[in-house]
Amino acid sequence: MVNRIARLLREHGAVEHGDFTLASGAKSPYYLDVKSALTHPEVLTAVGEEIARIGSFDTVAGVAVGGIPLAVVVSLSSKKPYAIIRSTGKAHGKGGMIIGRVAGLRVLLVEDVTTSGGSVISGIEALRSGGALVDTVVTVVDREAGAAAALENLGVTLKALAYASELVNAPDATDAIF
Repeated sequence: MVNRIARLLREHGAVEHGDFTLASGAKSPYYLDVKSALTHPEVLTAVGEEIARIGSFDTVAGVAVGGIPLAVVVSLSSKKPYAIIRSTGKAHGKGGMIIGRVAGLRVLLVEDVTTSGGSVISGIEALRSGGALVDTVVTVVDREAGAAAALENLGVTLKALAYASELVNAPDATDAIF
């Protein structure tokens, strides 16, 4: 039985088949367009509510761009503050990589899709540099391609709401290739 989040993602077009190059540089016969699926209020709300129930945290953070709407919806669902991790620092204004307070706080890092874990590792490093305590990352979809092991090496647990195999290999998925 496919979980609710996987079903919602599939229903809202999160799986596309073809030849794709992922952010990690890996080639894939499918693309998980979770960002587009999350533009639907039903999907975004369900994901936010599900993540808000995972573990205890003081604040939630997301890496730009995919993690920002997730951080906001989890903040609204949990009634806890959120922070944004910029993809690059800025030299003007207050500068810095993080918008929001994280120092001394237990931060839950959220991401739309994890593959090798590169972007969340950068996020963890930025948060820890800012004094945050980070031991859990929640991803909407884990592509099951090494992110969990990479994060484990940093003392961080990866929790996924859905797995690529659920989306791509579901009994009702058409032309599934994995």
